[in-house]
Amino acid sequence: MTHTDTAALLLRVSSGVLFIAHGLLKVLVFTIPGTVGYFESLGLPGFLAYLTIAAELAGGVALILGVGTRAVALALIPVLMGAAWVHAGNGWLFSAEGGGWEFPVFWAIINGAIALLGSGALALRPSARGFVAA
Repeated sequence: MTHTDTAALLLRVSSGVLFIAHGLLKVLVFTIPGTVGYFESLGLPGFLAYLTIAAELAGGVALILGVGTRAVALALIPVLMGAAWVHAGNGWLFSAEGGGWEFPVFWAIINGAIALLGSGALALRPSARGFVAA
């Protein structure tokens, strides 16, 4: 296992855990109807809330397992850029009231790095026998 493989593992697992945490926040704390209402209050169609929650939860699991890592990491960047758009009016720092845009943009860059690096170590890879750890 190389340092690059270890770095890719750490990035994809930490990003995956954060996506699951954010998806569960929308389900368990804000609730799905609350999240839908928030999206609609921004002028977005409510169905995007469902897609966002699904992307965060499924994408997070896929990143942790290392399944389709490059494609999943790229597919999650628009979700993060949407979050940056939502928080853009609050200023740069995420500690600003309502949260700023720096965290989602940084996270999008991290996902870009994950897409470039690939799965790294300890990822499930497709084989003729299904998925195997590699």
